[in-house]
Amino acid sequence: MIGRTPIVRLSRINPNQETELLAKLEFFNPGGSVKDRIGLNMIKKAEAEGKLRPGGTIVEATSGNTGIGLAMVAAVKGYRLLLVMPETMSIERRKLLKAYGAEIILTPGEKGMRGAVEKAEELIRENKDYFMPRQFDNLANPEIHYLTTGPEIWEDTEGRLDYLVAGVGTGGTLTGSGRFLKEKNPHIKIIAVEPASSAVLSGEKPGRHGIQGIGAGFIPSVLEKDIIDEIIKVDDEDAFNTSRRLAREEGVLCGISAGAAVYAALKIAKKAPRGARILAIIPDTGERYLSTELFG
Repeated sequence: MIGRTPIVRLSRINPNQETELLAKLEFFNPGGSVKDRIGLNMIKKAEAEGKLRPGGTIVEATSGNTGIGLAMVAAVKGYRLLLVMPETMSIERRKLLKAYGAEIILTPGEKGMRGAVEKAEELIRENKDYFMPRQFDNLANPEIHYLTTGPEIWEDTEGRLDYLVAGVGTGGTLTGSGRFLKEKNPHIKIIAVEPASSAVLSGEKPGRHGIQGIGAGFIPSVLEKDIIDEIIKVDDEDAFNTSRRLAREEGVLCGISAGAAVYAALKIAKKAPRGARILAIIPDTGERYLSTELFG
């Protein structure tokens, strides 16, 4: 059920028709995002290691999609789930989480994901029997992308790929799939995307931004920076506008971070050599943003 998501060609918005622009649609996962992959893998690993027992409680800091992936799996397996997220996350995400039975704790938006992580850590200190997956530090996160996402991309492109473009939230998608693809072909360029107003990967200070799902405001420990060939900073407005273009010109209704990734891919396409193949990861569906300024 989770994985084996389709890849489509984006032709109408590609500024350089001598290149091929592809998008991997992760919203085809049952929970609607790329985070279904890590939600299942982190819980399975915790069970195998004895860190999570039947009827236990899971606590996690999330911008929404990881929480939805965890909530879906927790519902099936009978775990209680407490999720801590910034108050800036969309109403749709919160309603989805509650629909799956998760309990939500909101933290100040200006503190970003760092504030959510700090609150989740506080809950863990107060409740020793709780389990926290710690998606920003959990190696089960990049592992599942190394085992599934990367191989899927390699197989579906028949090994013909020049650039992989992905936004960095936890860094798991980029690290796992990027490492797999680099092992198959060291010449594939791995492009990291981050918000221009919180460009910590570029050595700048964290700041508030509107690209939900990426730009946590710190460098996650699971991110392998050595596999990154280029970092592209994207303004909120460019991410929003590209998401809208994807819906209206390509029929791909996707979220804001997808817009950021595709905007970066378009920049790559403009300068890429003839025949280059560029693939952008589309993390989630735009249905999660209908109440936001993206489509509101």
